[in-house]
Amino acid sequence: MSPPTHHLGYGLGLRSVHYPHILQHTPDVDWFEIISENYMDSRGRPRYVLDQIAERYPIVMHGVSMSIGSSDPLDLDYLRKLKALADGVKARWVSDHVCWTGIAGLNTHDLLPMPYHEASLRHVVERVRTVQDILERPLVLENPSSYVGFTGSTMPEWEFLTRLCDSAGCELLLDVNNVYVSSVNHDFDPEEFLRSIPCDRVRQFHLAGHLDCGTHIIDTHDDHVVDRVWSLYRLAHELTGGAATLLEWDAKIPAFPVVHAEVLKAKDVIAHRLALHETLAPLETHATRPGESASLPHPATRIAVEVE
Repeated sequence: MSPPTHHLGYGLGLRSVHYPHILQHTPDVDWFEIISENYMDSRGRPRYVLDQIAERYPIVMHGVSMSIGSSDPLDLDYLRKLKALADGVKARWVSDHVCWTGIAGLNTHDLLPMPYHEASLRHVVERVRTVQDILERPLVLENPSSYVGFTGSTMPEWEFLTRLCDSAGCELLLDVNNVYVSSVNHDFDPEEFLRSIPCDRVRQFHLAGHLDCGTHIIDTHDDHVVDRVWSLYRLAHELTGGAATLLEWDAKIPAFPVVHAEVLKAKDVIAHRLALHETLAPLETHATRPGESASLPHPATRIAVEVE
């Protein structure tokens, strides 16, 4: 499967501590993702810097306050500002989370989990359609990490996401770290999650570090990506054919070269996966005559491939 045409490559979250480095060195990064709310009402230095960076790099917008799952009415003023920013920086797409962030006009500044049932699905589908009409573009929604669930849920998260995309025509931001975090916290198979979502709807990946507390995992975005998440990322890339990949690092932020090196690991991981696929493909498809099963390689060959 070839990469989608909207595959931007390997990007980083734009953080203010890295402004000087980026402006001075113009690092070799494919694209940057911004937190939408940090720039929607800013006409000062953050927006000035963003405009300079947007002249040099593709920009993607990622929000944390749309509250698409809330029972409060959609904030139309927020959505108008969001669209104006997207138009101003020529954002490639706009994303947020399948969650709610507040109630009765109060913002909790947290990504709160959704109940997964028919009523909540209908509610979110209707709101996504409205948002897309206002933004005049598909909305890209992320699977958040979660720590508690609802006893009233009647379907798994992956079914909810699949039906949401089918009914609302939206797309997915697949956060691979969040899949792993939630799988540990809720005891489900993360690979089943990846194999069950609509892979043709995945516009973007997120990768990040987390804090493993033993009994549960907290999505902290303050460390390197762990091996199990890299493994799930390889599978996600294989299933989807590839999508734009973003490395998040939002706390205890190190110097820019450290963060940059982490996203370059993603590039290396995928390059290795593709090289291994090219090595194995002839072995998987070879058969001596029509109707016969493909012959297995010599045992020594199999061992060499597995070790690699």
